[in-house]
Parts: sequence; C-alpha cells; structure tokens
Amino acid sequence: MSISVRNAVAPALRSRVARPVAGAPLPDNYKWTALFISTLGMLMATIDGSIVLIALPDIFRGIGIDPLQPGNSFYLLWMILGFLVVTSVLVTTLGRLGDIFGRVRTYNLGFAVYTFFSLLLTVTWMSGHIAGIWLIVMRLFQAVGAAMLMANSSAILTDAFPAEQRGMAMGINSAAAFSGMFIGLVLGGLLAPVNWRLIFLVSVPIGLFATIYGYLKLHELSERQPAKIDWPGNITFALGLILVMIGITYGIEPYRHDTMGWTNPFVMASLFFGVLLLMAFGIIETKVEQPMFRLQLFKIRAFTAGILASFLAALSRGGLMFMLIIWLQGIWLPLHGYDFARTPLWAGLAMLPLTAGFLIAGPLSGYLSDRFGARPFATGGMIGVAICFALLQFLPINFPYMLFAGVLLLTGLTMSMFGSPNRAAIMSSLPPEHRGAGSGMSTTFQNSAQVLSIGIFFTLLIAGLSTALPASLYHGLVSHGVSQQTATRVSHLPPVSTLFAAFLGYNPVQHLVGTQVLSQLTSAQQATLTGRSFFPSLIAVPFRAGLHTALDFAIVASLLAAAASWTRGHRYVHSDVHAVDDGFDPEIPLPEHYESTIDAAPSLTAKGVSR
Repeated sequence: MSISVRNAVAPALRSRVARPVAGAPLPDNYKWTALFISTLGMLMATIDGSIVLIALPDIFRGIGIDPLQPGNSFYLLWMILGFLVVTSVLVTTLGRLGDIFGRVRTYNLGFAVYTFFSLLLTVTWMSGHIAGIWLIVMRLFQAVGAAMLMANSSAILTDAFPAEQRGMAMGINSAAAFSGMFIGLVLGGLLAPVNWRLIFLVSVPIGLFATIYGYLKLHELSERQPAKIDWPGNITFALGLILVMIGITYGIEPYRHDTMGWTNPFVMASLFFGVLLLMAFGIIETKVEQPMFRLQLFKIRAFTAGILASFLAALSRGGLMFMLIIWLQGIWLPLHGYDFARTPLWAGLAMLPLTAGFLIAGPLSGYLSDRFGARPFATGGMIGVAICFALLQFLPINFPYMLFAGVLLLTGLTMSMFGSPNRAAIMSSLPPEHRGAGSGMSTTFQNSAQVLSIGIFFTLLIAGLSTALPASLYHGLVSHGVSQQTATRVSHLPPVSTLFAAFLGYNPVQHLVGTQVLSQLTSAQQATLTGRSFFPSLIAVPFRAGLHTALDFAIVASLLAAAASWTRGHRYVHSDVHAVDDGFDPEIPLPEHYESTIDAAPSLTAKGVSR
C-alpha cells in the first residue's frame, strides 16, 4: 500500500467508527457535549468524595454521635473512607460491563443511581447509631453510582475525540477530577454549618439534569461486546480488594495498648486473605474465556507504564490532603486566630491555590501532550511533584501563607502536568473494544493507591507523633494545673485521637481532658489550655517529625512514578481500524506528529494479541 493511499484511507477508516452504532451522523459539536457531560460526572463524583470530610463535625452533631468515643470509630472511618473503598472495588467491573452493555447506558445509569442515593442521604430522619448506619450504607450505594461515572467517563471521551485532541479533552476532565477533591472541602465548609443535609442535597438537581441530558445527548460510539459476566473473577477481585481496604483502614486504628492496629489479628487476617484472593483472581483471569480484568492489555507497554506511573503518583499524594488539613486545622489556623470550630472551612479555602494549579495546567498540559507526546510532560510533572514535596519540608510549621500558597500552586501545576497527559496516553493505547475495561482498571489502581497512601501517611505520622507527643502533653498539662493522674491518662491516649480531634474541628485539649476536669481549674488555666496557642505549640515539633517522614516517602514514590512514566516509550496510539476491520495494519500512519511504537508495544486486535 503506497503512502499516499494510506494517508487517504486512514482518516476514512477512522471516520467510520466516529458515528453512532445506529449509523446516524453525529452533530458537529458532539465531542464537546460528551466532554461537558463526562466532566460534570467526574466533578460531582470527586466533590462527593471529599465534601463529607469538612462536614463531619456538623453531620455527627446533627445525628447525635460523638465520633471520637472509642466505640464510635467505626462511623468515623467508614464515613471518611467507605466512598473510596467502594469506587476502588467496583470501577473495573463497571468498566467491563460498560464494554458489554454500552458505556453511555452504564454512565447514564450511574448518574441516576448517584442522584437517587444522594436524595436518600438528604432525607435522613433518624438519630443516633441507626442514623450513622443509614448514612454509611446510603453513602456506599451513592459510591456505586460514582463508580459507574468514573469507570466510563474516560472511555466515552476517548470514543468521542480524535487521537490528536484526546490530551486536551482528558486535561479538562482530569482538572475537574483533581479540583473536585478540593472544591468539595470548601463546599462542605460552606454548606454544613447552615444544614448538614445540604452537602447531599446540592447533588440532586445537578444529578437530575445530568441524567436527562446524558440520556438525550450521548451516543454509543463503539459496538457493544457481548460476553458472559466473569462471576468467579468479579467475586474474588471484589472480596480480595475489600479485605485489603478494610485491613488498611483499621490498621491506623489503635489496638489494645498499641498506638496502631497493624498487630491486630483481624487486620493481619484481612490483609492475608485479601492478598490471597487477589492472587487467586490473577490465576482465574488467565483461565476464563472472557475475563473481567483484561490481563492481555498489560502487553501494551504504553498502557502498563501509564498504569504503574498512575498508581505510584496516587500513592505519593493520596494521604497528602489529610496531612495538609491536619497541619492547617491543628496548628497554623489556631495560631493565626481562628477558632477550632471554624478551621474546617478555612482549611478548605487555604488550599484553593492547589485547585487553581489543577485548573490551569490540566487543559494546557493535555493540549501540549497532543502535539509533543505524553512522556516529557508526565515524567517532568512527577519530578516537579517530588520537588514540591521537598519544598514543603523546608517550610516552617508556622509558615508565611503566601509562601505556602505558592508551593501549593506549583504542586497543583505539576500534578496536573502529569495527570492529564498520562491519562490520555493510557486511553489512547487501548483498543476501542476494551476502553471501558481499561479505564476501570486504571481507576482501580489509582483509587486503591489512594487508600493505601492514606494508611501509609497516617502510619508514618502516628509513628512520629508517638515518640514525642506523650511527653509534651504530660508536661504541658501538669504545668498548667492538671493533675498528674489525668495528665498521664491523656498522654497515653492514641495519637490518632488527637489527630482526628483537630481534623474534625474540635478543641483537642477540651475534648481530651474533658469539661469536668477543666471546671476544677482556674479561669486563667482553662483559658490557656483551651486557647488557640497551647495545643499547636505542643504538637508542632512531633508533627513536623512525622510529616517529614511521610513527605520522604512521597518524594520516593513520585520519583519512581517519573521513572515508570519514562518507560512508556514514544507516542503509541492504538488505531481505531479494528472497529471496522478485523486486522491491524501498522503501516497506516497516524497524524504526522504521532510516532507509533507498535514495534515495542504489541497491539490487541479483536481476535487477541498480535504484533
């Protein structure tokens, strides 16, 4: 086939798949419609992943539960991490179901499910423990809808946009996903003090609009791939990942006399059997005829390198949001005159420069990666993230805000410089018929890494606090009139109790010591102990030690992500020819600025793996 003929044939073949299955021509602006609705879905899903964090004090006060009481830690942990656990477990399955039953159909159903359970969260009429259980269960079902959105959003965009514009589209979509996490913090802080139900109600009208609009405007651009559901694979994967997530979640909880729960038999058993089931899942997927987890996709170098880089990047940053919030709420904001009860909202506002970085760099880096390839931007972005984490280590605990804001802005820029090109490169490397499964696999690795990162960050921080905080608490309390017996009891409380008290916007000393003990002290002593400087001055040095250890880990993970990103090779974009032709002709060129690495990255055809 001559070059001139190939240049003429390739666009024609690609245009044949850029139509609805029914064959009707697409509106000229369809790709922008797909971008709008898929970005709205990612934005809402990620906002709801974080909006609860800042609203937790108002939620628990509203239903009458003290989350820091030892028997109530279940409610606290599952309100924080349950949403992320469910999305981690289900996105691969739901992405695969999108390939089988239709990505648009699954996506629209996701918006409907998400909206319905947001409404049920809003109308909670109970109080006490039964209300806590209701909120957790409804939140888990809300996460099912969010997982449907996350699993199919990237695949819908990849179907709608040509290869030379996917980076820009993914950049806008990724910017919304990243910034949604921090927009949720601000929305939670603004709405929850008015009425905690508003944090769930705000999603209902948007979800209703998106469900109807998506049903009317979105088209299936890929033929569905009828297949049997891989029940053994789905079940072993879900159970294995759930057990691992539970083990990590309860690992940061104290156990008996230990500051953390890693020696808890329940935690060790959860991790052991979870890993065992995941190993069994890997074996099952090599045996079944139509597996859920397309292990063959890992033979595509661009896909594998992107997935690994995404996992390591999420591992480096997943727990960072919690560390920054605790730093702001427990130390910096009180030192600058903010009451502990007001710190959740102001912590969200203080981190807005991070969101600004995402919004600026996401679309820009995606557009540039369309022209010059993902590797330089994704790799450079993760090196930049490592530098930003190092800069955070040089900041004093009581930092000048403008310096902190500058580091956050640079962090957002570099994180988004990695995220948008990397995601576009992953999706462009996939055969059209496997984009739903591949998108779900990518999100599973990323969300699982975030849960693992939270466990690692808290473990490192608590380990650092446990060496110095007990003595600081004891001497500080005794020197201001608290009895030695009470000071000893308080100083031996698990550090996680102190962290969660600051995180939830409670006055930590008042909560740890108790109003009865404080009432026995003089007014001056009470004012000092519950004032805005006493607790921050006690926790500052131990917190700094734990934070630096966590940031050291984040720097290493970021550099490993940069190395993994570099191994992706030059640009590799899977040809859409497979949708109309059973074979793949590697001689059909992509647009002139694309350099196919098909010789280094085998392509998947409809029949299997071929070079």
